[in-house]
Amino acid sequence: MRVAIAGVRGRMGTLARAVVEAADDLTFAGGFAREADPAQRIDDDLARLLDATAPDVLLDFTVHPASVEIATVAVARKIAVVVGTSGWTPKERDTLGALAERNDVGAMLVPNFAIGAVLMMRFAREAAAHFPTVEIVELHHDKKLDAPSGTARATADLLESAGRGPVPIHSVRLRGLVAHQEVLFGGEGETLTIRHDALSRDAFAPGILLALRAIRGARGLSVGLPL
Repeated sequence: MRVAIAGVRGRMGTLARAVVEAADDLTFAGGFAREADPAQRIDDDLARLLDATAPDVLLDFTVHPASVEIATVAVARKIAVVVGTSGWTPKERDTLGALAERNDVGAMLVPNFAIGAVLMMRFAREAAAHFPTVEIVELHHDKKLDAPSGTARATADLLESAGRGPVPIHSVRLRGLVAHQEVLFGGEGETLTIRHDALSRDAFAPGILLALRAIRGARGLSVGLPL
């Protein structure tokens, strides 16, 4: 499967390229970045890159709102997309999903590529039925642009869809951190904390592979890793 990567020079894009190049069943088709580097197969024109390399899937690690246009350009060309960029609005999600349905391709929005983070959210949803109060604390490195994080917002949405009221989110940005989140539940005489820690970006590699291998057979919009 041929994979193009948008944001290929960023932290996650660099990791993703290494993951793709190390996989026997994946091929790095080319990258999109602000500055072209033909020797590294990096183009600064997304449409030209996609037309020239014909990837099966575009993996996006840019920033919102540029990510919306990038994903739309790919899906319009009937190229599946895996989006690791947070900040998408419900309307933007719905629009991309409708386009993916019309073009018979998959579009996957992934708030967090760490397997443990996905399980944290799943366990938190189960616990929400048994505790009257809940809050979220998310902690990330000081270079992270958005607050709260996409994972925290996704967790809150998940809990609220299970019947909870608005879930407070507290954001911490400190040098030395990578990506961490706690979901704290309180009841009569007890508390429960469900915490996930990504200690290095290597934690995201298995999820990147999982998403890429799942998206080619998918149709329409999906949110989160298919565990």
